[in-house]
Amino acid sequence: MATPQDKLAESLAVLKKLQDEGLVAIHTKNMTRTHRERLVKSGFIKEVMKGWYVPSRPEEPAGESTAWYASFWGFCADYLNSRFGDQWYLSPEQSLSIHSGNWNIPGQLFVRTPKGGNKPTALLHQTSILDARLKFPDRNDIERKENLRIMIMPAALIACTPGFYLNNAVDARAALSMISDASEILHRLLEGGHSTIAGRLAGAFRNIGKNAIADNIIETMRSAGYSITENDPFNEKLAIIFNEHELSPYVNRIRMNWEDMRGIVMETFPQPPEFRQNTDEYLKQVDDIYLTDAYHSLSIEGYRVSEALIERVRSGSWEPETNKRDKEYADALAARGYWQAFQAVTLLSKLGIAGV
Repeated sequence: MATPQDKLAESLAVLKKLQDEGLVAIHTKNMTRTHRERLVKSGFIKEVMKGWYVPSRPEEPAGESTAWYASFWGFCADYLNSRFGDQWYLSPEQSLSIHSGNWNIPGQLFVRTPKGGNKPTALLHQTSILDARLKFPDRNDIERKENLRIMIMPAALIACTPGFYLNNAVDARAALSMISDASEILHRLLEGGHSTIAGRLAGAFRNIGKNAIADNIIETMRSAGYSITENDPFNEKLAIIFNEHELSPYVNRIRMNWEDMRGIVMETFPQPPEFRQNTDEYLKQVDDIYLTDAYHSLSIEGYRVSEALIERVRSGSWEPETNKRDKEYADALAARGYWQAFQAVTLLSKLGIAGV
């Protein structure tokens, strides 16, 4: 007769198979009711909405959002693919944020689809999805990134609202900085007769110092017979200069964030501590707070069921009440790597202090 451990191990094997297939959003159709209820009871999956679940950690405190935020994008992609097939894509504004390297979890994810219901679907921790019923664009304007359907950069820049430049200025500038030549968007502006949008884009490019692109847009549109007025959609112009050859959005995001925060940091940054003559005492204090530092530095990014965990459950060595010791292999490797790095830095500090 199968023991409770055998039954849980069997359910974990089902969950592992789904994860190996790349699924984050688990629908009721993906596993039997018995497996689902067993995994919910043991804390290995949690309900997001009726009929939909995500993997979770049994030891995760009630109300903890870490696992949900780690699985948010994967869940949304799986859920939207299941509901709308390939007839959906993220809004131009959300597409630009992702292009610019902003993967922050939005309070509400805006999705466009011909099958939309024009109403929000509530998810966990005050997040939601709003699927707006809108016509599907040219398929060449859609690409996939991390299993998400987003608008390609030129199409998103033309389709986004003016408010995006004011409300998401860092994302907007980072996205604009990725455009290296006006030809990437000019043919779309001409084909659509987008004179107002062309004026706004010209002003936006000039705002970040890409004057050649701005001039090209203005001259080409006017030569085609369009009346165009340049309009800067941003509230202000930054002091930093965008390098025309630097197309990485992450580099430019860091530079913009530093420009924005530098003054605050300089005002609030404390005075440097006095030099400690007793180096052994100082290094001992560093060593004493290692556990706290490690706890705050190591991040948990979702839960993965391993074969080793399944076997520990099957053998009865996994205890739900005390399983904090039962760490995932990847987490154990991260902790081990942190410890080794800590040891290396401590050793180098001692050598440096000793003048070696």
